Amino acid sequence: MKSIVIMGVAGCGKSSVGARVAAATGMPLVEGDDHHSPANRSKMQQGIALTDADRQGWLATLSEQILLHPRGAVVTCSALKHSYRERLRATAPELLFAFLEISRADAQARVTARASSHFFSTTLVDNQFATLESPTGEAGVLTLNAMLPLEDLQAAVTAWLSTYEETL
Repeated sequence: MKSIVIMGVAGCGKSSVGARVAAATGMPLVEGDDHHSPANRSKMQQGIALTDADRQGWLATLSEQILLHPRGAVVTCSALKHSYRERLRATAPELLFAFLEISRADAQARVTARASSHFFSTTLVDNQFATLESPTGEAGVLTLNAMLPLEDLQAAVTAWLSTYEETL
């Protein structure tokens, strides 16, 4: 099975959808947030946006995680810029992406609702949208409305993955 990155801005549901897709497919889940360095976590807690340089080590670690799962994994990663996605694709050229598209207002509401239990500062949502280079139209990308019910998002991703498996 091919690996897939569940991507999008903060609050779009990457972790929730990723966990459901991993459970449905039997693939391991690589939670991107678990692989941020302590320095990056601290910056985000303080409301300081990560730079491209800050993200390089994180992307390298996620690439290593993809290589550790040659039979496929579900990876949660914002993958906001085309260059970040290309960095991950360099590791696994057939890597797929499910883009959870969400409005700024809905993302802000979700990030605010989880503020007491997540390290990501609510002040960074605008920066996420400013950084986002939409992957819609790139090969191997499925774009979904992040506001759909979780079971619908999981079903759509799982069905899409199965179409790739049939072509192998």
